[in-house]
Amino acid sequence: MPDTWISPERVLMGPGPSNIHPRVLRAMAQQTIGHLDPHFLVLMDRVGEGLRHLFQTRNPVTLAISGTGMSGMEACLVNLVEPGDRVVVGVHGYFGERLVDLAARVGGEVTRVEVEWGRALDPAALIDAVRRVRPALVACVHAETSTGVLQPVEEIAAAAREAGALMLLDTVTSLGGVEVRIDDWGVDAAYSGTQKCVGCPSGLAPVTFSERAMERVRRRSTRVPSFYFDLALLSQYWGTERIYHHTAPANMLFGLNEALDMIAAEGLEVRYARHQRNARALRAGLQAMGLRLFADEAYWLPSLTTVCIPEGVNDLPVRQALLRDWNLEIGGGLGPVRGRVWRIGLMGHTSSPANVLYALHGLHSVLAGLGVSLPDGLAAAAQALEASA
Repeated sequence: MPDTWISPERVLMGPGPSNIHPRVLRAMAQQTIGHLDPHFLVLMDRVGEGLRHLFQTRNPVTLAISGTGMSGMEACLVNLVEPGDRVVVGVHGYFGERLVDLAARVGGEVTRVEVEWGRALDPAALIDAVRRVRPALVACVHAETSTGVLQPVEEIAAAAREAGALMLLDTVTSLGGVEVRIDDWGVDAAYSGTQKCVGCPSGLAPVTFSERAMERVRRRSTRVPSFYFDLALLSQYWGTERIYHHTAPANMLFGLNEALDMIAAEGLEVRYARHQRNARALRAGLQAMGLRLFADEAYWLPSLTTVCIPEGVNDLPVRQALLRDWNLEIGGGLGPVRGRVWRIGLMGHTSSPANVLYALHGLHSVLAGLGVSLPDGLAAAAQALEASA
């Protein structure tokens, strides 16, 4: 008989997942109930309302797709893009590239508007493309996980609406940690993942569709190519009809419900301020160590910081040592910045002053062990925390 498998205790400070609050884990350990049980249907309503609060929207079609954040991206694109539709995608990192890929896979004629990684998209360039192409859909990433850049979207969404296009927004690394205002910004559809700032394990993808977006779904000339992600069918399960669609992951939704309750109790503005305070302290500590930050300072992302790897230092041995000796996970770079940056997340339950100081101490110790002499960043981080208390 094999030994029982137990997961190790980690401090998860990569680009996701983040650590889970014990309250959420306890909620997930409750007994499973059926996906059409009256108690479960009440829970679905609670989750929908909690997600509307988090997205800052009144959209009735606001629900949690059974799947990871990528399932949210795919669900949005298979519903909103038909073969031959023109799509404008802003690309300022790895997940903008994913949007291009998936939009093309469902038959979209994609126009890319891109910028060097580490910088935000120029709204004027996107607006020019929208006016020139007259697309059916405009899409971009709000919080680019690969670069640590937070993208302003309000001007872009306004231009999309003026051109008769829908606006799609990736909020995977922003929802729950950075302000997201779907209705005020004029965003028609958005998706996220539960494993980052929302504070729940990976496995659900919150999505929200405006009435304009749902009207596009209803008026399609072709069927949505995915039964599983068909929002017209999913909205019948999550809405008042309660028509069976699939066996929803009950315990995951138990956890999401608890996480949303905790977010509401903390308050959105307080939560956003917590993420900003801790990220500022981390950045102050890294800079005091002499490390260079990668993302444009004007558009830094509070939930994830990208830092340039010092010259002569190999990426993987540092991350392996942090995991082995400190039980600390940080992320490496993707695509063209692979081996050039580390990605350090402060999301949800993970975003705390203790974790900021622990990560700085661990990184400094590992680099010193490799013969890299750097100043200590703890005092600068502590000072930043004190200044914003």
